[in-house]
Amino acid sequence: MKTYKYEAFTAVIEEQIRNRILQSGDKLPSIREIKAKYSLSTSSVQNGFEYLIIKGLVESSPRSGYFVADKREENIPEFRTKLPPVVRDEVFMKNMLLTSKRISESSSFNTAVPGDLLIPQKLILRTMQEVIREKGASLLRYYPSNGLEALRKQIAKQMGIYGCRFNPDELIITDGALQALTIALTSVTRAGDVVAVDSPCVFSILEVIANLGLKVIEVPVHYRSGFDTDYFRKVCGENNVRALIVTPNFHNPTGIMMSDDTKKELLKIAEDHQICIIENDMYSDLYFEEKRPSSIKSFDEKGWVIMYSSFSKTLAPGIRLGWLCAGQFYARAERAKFALGRSVSPLYQELILKLLQENSYERHLRSFRKKLNQQAIQLLEVLRKSFPEGSYFHRPQGGYSIWAQMPENMDMKRFHQYCEKHNILFTPGNTFSLTDKYDHHFRVVFAERITPESLQVLDKTGTKACEFM
Repeated sequence: MKTYKYEAFTAVIEEQIRNRILQSGDKLPSIREIKAKYSLSTSSVQNGFEYLIIKGLVESSPRSGYFVADKREENIPEFRTKLPPVVRDEVFMKNMLLTSKRISESSSFNTAVPGDLLIPQKLILRTMQEVIREKGASLLRYYPSNGLEALRKQIAKQMGIYGCRFNPDELIITDGALQALTIALTSVTRAGDVVAVDSPCVFSILEVIANLGLKVIEVPVHYRSGFDTDYFRKVCGENNVRALIVTPNFHNPTGIMMSDDTKKELLKIAEDHQICIIENDMYSDLYFEEKRPSSIKSFDEKGWVIMYSSFSKTLAPGIRLGWLCAGQFYARAERAKFALGRSVSPLYQELILKLLQENSYERHLRSFRKKLNQQAIQLLEVLRKSFPEGSYFHRPQGGYSIWAQMPENMDMKRFHQYCEKHNILFTPGNTFSLTDKYDHHFRVVFAERITPESLQVLDKTGTKACEFM
């Protein structure tokens, strides 16, 4: 992993803050002092302080210097959603524009894909050209139905670095994440079966479930632990649940990360009831902390976890390439994949392979994560300052989403009418459920480039929302 010159002094400051040698409000050495002590350039020192500011450890005061940030504990509400333990027969149909419409960069906070200016366009297009020159006409032929062997091995190697080890022969390369999910569900369920989902649940997953004729039980996520395991245990005792679809890391739409203890407990429940966990790992590469979070699959020793992911959220939405680790369900998954399409784009497979082998993907992720973290901090500051007292905006530790919870006495109908009239795009909370439990919630996405105009739009919207109380 690449190291930076400024780490010579930022590591020391981080350690002193962790060990409480430096306290909130303490003044830090000046740029001139650090330059002299560590033999660094002015730009290196400034980059180091910027890094510490982004991590929330340091604050800058004009003409006064740098100080240890005031680390206030977040007032996370003990919020427990009470959902009726009812099996639903149909998934509601919502207007796709709620999750895909884009009007302008400054007012679009609804689409969970990287915006044009955050996509590494030069890297992708340059690498595509290299692949086309190197592979030539072979890119016009079918590739193996389960995917390029070298790519499967590279993905397995990459996941092994993160503590999630599996056989590359268990992998199937897919035409995006939704195809991977469709294959996984087809492998372990039949029409009319019951599946559980984390709630709120992203609209596209609900649509896949509906198209397969499956019934749904929603299990609430928790702000602190990430998932209501007690409720899930109760549901499994009362229903013949065949599978659970869950996004443990940087859940969409809430941004919540499930704790390791909860992941292990969830896996134990699934093992006890012989339920397949279908783990969505699409956002795990977009972590803001020190390291990539663990997956449920990394704790799986009995083979009850199917994992899937894709590169559309980390590279570009138009690159339709995902993967599925089917494990013991591989034979059925392979047949399901063949029925959905003989081969995934050879160009995309060779492109991703080259990016992974040359470490270009990891280099891109480092800068991408930094930018996403910066934008999340910017939006949170405005949201918390401008919206009505009693609102809650969950601080994500990665991913794309901020989950907004408005006070119960706020008139959400008037709020959404105002947003629609002024082309301000959030995704309403009820888009993510079959129930009406999230009618005072909405999702804010920070994957588009955040501009001063974006922040002004949010500030004005929050001020207007105060009038709807």
